[in-house]
Amino acid sequence: MDETVKRVPAEIKNVHDDILYTDFYFKEHEASQPLVVFCHGFKGFKDWGSFPYVFERVASAGNFVTAFNFSYNGTGDTPETMGEFSRLDLFAKNTFSRELDDLGSIFDYLQANKENYNYDFDNLTLVGHSRGGGIVILKAAEDTRVKKLISLASVSNFDRYSERHKKEWKERGYFEVMNMRTKQKMRLDYTLLEDLEKNWDRLDIEKAAGEIKIPWLIVHGTEDLAVDYSNAETLYTAGTADTKQLVIMEKTGHTFGAVHPFEDTTDALENVITLMLNFIKNDV
Repeated sequence: MDETVKRVPAEIKNVHDDILYTDFYFKEHEASQPLVVFCHGFKGFKDWGSFPYVFERVASAGNFVTAFNFSYNGTGDTPETMGEFSRLDLFAKNTFSRELDDLGSIFDYLQANKENYNYDFDNLTLVGHSRGGGIVILKAAEDTRVKKLISLASVSNFDRYSERHKKEWKERGYFEVMNMRTKQKMRLDYTLLEDLEKNWDRLDIEKAAGEIKIPWLIVHGTEDLAVDYSNAETLYTAGTADTKQLVIMEKTGHTFGAVHPFEDTTDALENVITLMLNFIKNDV
């Protein structure tokens, strides 16, 4: 643990007047630190497993890290419940567009308060894991405030459902997914699919990949059982920028060997951290 890294909580309002529970990780006496914003994925949260460890490592290298919970990710609103899915009512109503709006609100806050912190807002790297990877790709394509992009084990398409599944989902109004870790049945209302259908142009990840011109690091494991590594290959092929990089890591999975609760780092996770730090630091 690097005792020079501070972790400061913040509550940021989004455009819908919801609170985005946020943590800043930074070294207090270092000026103009590169800004790194992280987005968790589906059934994820900012305090999951290895995430705080990764954030501290990235901050220890001289970066200002911002991590937050999406407003409708389903976790609670107290320090004790931010790692528990105690708001499944919100989880059910979450949409991809809402997550993009949440991320935009984080950017707006950071831009408006750049004089109050020691980060360089004009040096912003956006990082996302899994479904959060899809979100950051979309945001990087639509928001010029993003200067570098890192997608970890990212999906390449949000429409991952069969026509039969979508038909049953629409008729029932919802479907349920099992959280294998907590054994909770987590409902997804039809509004998620409706949002995808109504806003497809904005939510088309492959299309967005083709519009990204900034440096982009794509990392995926070959043993990812949640999101196959072919998604990373699809993203790399769809991307047109010369500055994109693809790293396929052998013998590791969706979370690069890390588990929740966090037990210890892994070789794969350390490799990911090194890749991230080099990418953030270097001009590419």
